[in-house]
Amino acid sequence: MRDNFDITRLLRSNVAGLEPYRSARDECKGASKQMVFLDANENPYPNGVNRYPDPRQKDLKEVLSRLKGVDTNKMLLGNGSDEVLDLLFRAFCEPRVDNIIIVPPTYGMYKVLAGINDIENREVLLSANFELRVQEIMAAQDTRSKLLFLCSPNNPTGNSFSEESILQLLKSFNGLVVIDEAYIDFSEKESWLKKLDAFPNLVIVQTLSKAYGLAGIRLGMCYASEAIITILNKIKPPYNVNELTQERAKDRLLETNKVDFEISCLLEYKNDLYKQLLKVHFVNQVYTSDANFILIKVDDAPGRYKQLIDAGIVVRDRSTQPLCENTLRITVGTQAENEHFITVIKTL
Repeated sequence: MRDNFDITRLLRSNVAGLEPYRSARDECKGASKQMVFLDANENPYPNGVNRYPDPRQKDLKEVLSRLKGVDTNKMLLGNGSDEVLDLLFRAFCEPRVDNIIIVPPTYGMYKVLAGINDIENREVLLSANFELRVQEIMAAQDTRSKLLFLCSPNNPTGNSFSEESILQLLKSFNGLVVIDEAYIDFSEKESWLKKLDAFPNLVIVQTLSKAYGLAGIRLGMCYASEAIITILNKIKPPYNVNELTQERAKDRLLETNKVDFEISCLLEYKNDLYKQLLKVHFVNQVYTSDANFILIKVDDAPGRYKQLIDAGIVVRDRSTQPLCENTLRITVGTQAENEHFITVIKTL
């Protein structure tokens, strides 16, 4: 539990005084589809998408609320998680003044977004076994540290960070602790959503791109206190989640049995893949994973990557990442794809 956390202390002054844009749909409260809309200069001839989408995504948020157990006023939806992350920078980080902290090896967009927004990026490497170094993170922060990004389960390593380490950071970090749970649906660990009310500095980011198989529609979710969500709503584009995305997301979220079945299949395939990779002669280490991918250390990652490309198989060479020399990241595919991959890699 963390009390007396003042979010206004972190807010950029220009955002604090900003009067947000109000779209035609924002101004009309209680509108129904049966009404005559002459307010937004739309083409009136129906084709399914001639009207602007709901800027607050009310119906979609209600579905998410039932599934996640989070009030709709504590969520913000974006054009993929990357838009959500960018909004956090724009709301809380003053260019050329503030800083963020990341813990490489980790998701590369945190660093890219820091560069785009002209924010200092401070890096505290994970330990040799890919765990958080809490004391070093605390030592790296100062009064201008606004965001701490923790990807758990982590990309590209696949492991989840310990609850104890994250709790320490939530209780003592000066700014917002952003936990990126893109792969949480594949993990046996609980989501941090249940601790949302206990920590007003906690922000959780999730996506429909991984377990839900909707990478192509670009939908990211942000869960945080009502105060944080209110701030982010002030600066988000009015129609950032289009109608087709909202409708497809609702349909997929309601397919809970199908999604659960696909996840269980992928976890079973991952276990089989893990065992088979241990038998490959040039694989030096296979790291355990709470995600839908496996990181392996090999003798020559760039060389093995090229061999696999030549054989028509695309994996990810992560050798350029800190602590990841000579590693390849392999996404779990269908059973047939995994079997083909193992057959090929054993012949290299």
